[in-house]
Amino acid sequence: MLGQRGVNLSIGQRQLLSFARAIVAEAGILVLDEATASVDSFTERAIQSALEKTLAGRTGLIIAHRLATVRNADRIIVLQDGRIVEQGTHESLLARGGVYHRLHAMNVASFDDVPAEWSAVAADQRT
Repeated sequence: MLGQRGVNLSIGQRQLLSFARAIVAEAGILVLDEATASVDSFTERAIQSALEKTLAGRTGLIIAHRLATVRNADRIIVLQDGRIVEQGTHESLLARGGVYHRLHAMNVASFDDVPAEWSAVAADQRT
C-alpha cells in the first residue's frame, strides 16, 4: 500500500515514480538528474529502453555519473570541477582518451571509484 506522500517508497521507487510522471507529462523538454542513480542495473536498462522511446521528438537534458545513461545521446558534455572539458558522442569521446575515457574506464571497473567532481551531461535532441 502506498503511504501518504510516498513515505514508504524506497529512493529507487521514488525515482521511478518521478520518471513515470515526466513521461506522462509529455513535455517538449525532459530534464533528468541522476535518473538511474538509485536503481539496480536491470531497472536502469528498462529506463534506458523507455528513454529511447520517450525522447523521440523531444529534447532531453540528462545529468548522470553512470555513463550507460548517456552513451546513446547525440551530444555528451563532460564537466570537471563545474567546467566543460570535453564534448562529443560516446565513441568520439572514448577515442580522444581524455576525461570521458577515464571516467568510462572507472565506470566499467566500479562506479564507486568515480571522482565526485566529474560528471557527464547529455544534450539529446531526437527528431
